[in-house]
Amino acid sequence: MTYYSHIGVAVIELTGDVKAGDKIIFRGYTTDLEHVIDNMEIEHQSVQEAKAGDQIGIKVGGRVRKKDKVYKK
Repeated sequence: MTYYSHIGVAVIELTGDVKAGDKIIFRGYTTDLEHVIDNMEIEHQSVQEAKAGDQIGIKVGGRVRKKDKVYKK
């Protein structure tokens, strides 16, 4: 995962499928953030769902870190 703090966007490589409206959790040593996916992008194009292996960009409401784990709730 990569986090771009100046725009508040996390880029995540998926290991499972997600769609708009899904809840995800970022967990790490100092991170515990729950987020509802309201919008995501693949290659700067807005999409409603993504599959395992895709890299998605999502705007998150807090700082996340490279080694944080992301779980679908």
